[in-house]
Amino acid sequence: MIKKCIFGTVLILVGMAALLGAQDAAQAPAAEGAAPPAPPASPVAEQPKITSQEEMNAIQAIMQAPDENSRIEAANALVEGFAKSEWKGFALQMATLSYQSMNDYDNMMIYGERTLEADPDSYMVMLAMAPALAQKTREFDLDKEEKLGRAVELANKAIEVLETAPRPNDAITDEQWDAAKSDFRAQAYEALGMVALVRKDYQDAATQFKASIDNAQTTNPATQVRLAVACGQLKNYGEAITILDSVLANPNLHQSIRSIAQAERVRSVQAQKAAGQ
Repeated sequence: MIKKCIFGTVLILVGMAALLGAQDAAQAPAAEGAAPPAPPASPVAEQPKITSQEEMNAIQAIMQAPDENSRIEAANALVEGFAKSEWKGFALQMATLSYQSMNDYDNMMIYGERTLEADPDSYMVMLAMAPALAQKTREFDLDKEEKLGRAVELANKAIEVLETAPRPNDAITDEQWDAAKSDFRAQAYEALGMVALVRKDYQDAATQFKASIDNAQTTNPATQVRLAVACGQLKNYGEAITILDSVLANPNLHQSIRSIAQAERVRSVQAQKAAGQ
């Protein structure tokens, strides 16, 4: 399953809405006796300029779209109607993430590459593409290493960009941004673990999945199951069973993950008995 950058997307949409709403507020005079502005916190990314009311309307259409298809249509309208818009990267990013949400791998990859042409530091798009590449790569694909190499490149680039990435806008607090970056790093490490699984480098896979779990604000049970698979391949059956028991104890676990976890636990128990552990 493709992991979605939901938390980060929500933060950015909320922040962008606040940014647009602030356009008029910035023009208003300060109220008499108003408190002075608070001192600046951590750096904020330079905001793209809006050159006309028509461009603002196009941006708002993306953010207010009621569904993925409408958002993609609005994104395309901005890109086609405002060729020099500083919001082009944002529009293509939102189209990419909409295709990701629809599980449309081919279009997600096409729009992802277009996004990175417009904005080479779009870590959210990198984190959408990297795990998808790993998931879609099979052992005997002729372009296996090309796809896996691209996945590793994207995941590592996302980690690098996030090290110094400023808050997207003032509406996002330092605490929210730190949490979001931690979750983004978790997604990057998970993608690297998935690549390692395809390459059958189970030690590296276990290392990457543990890093993902350590960085995630909320543990992803799918990551735990992947870690258990890596542990099983390393013959660490007891550790695998402990992880899977923890996953299966979750009453809200998605049925598809529960089925995979149950099957993996059976394999681990059988292998443990056969090994006399």
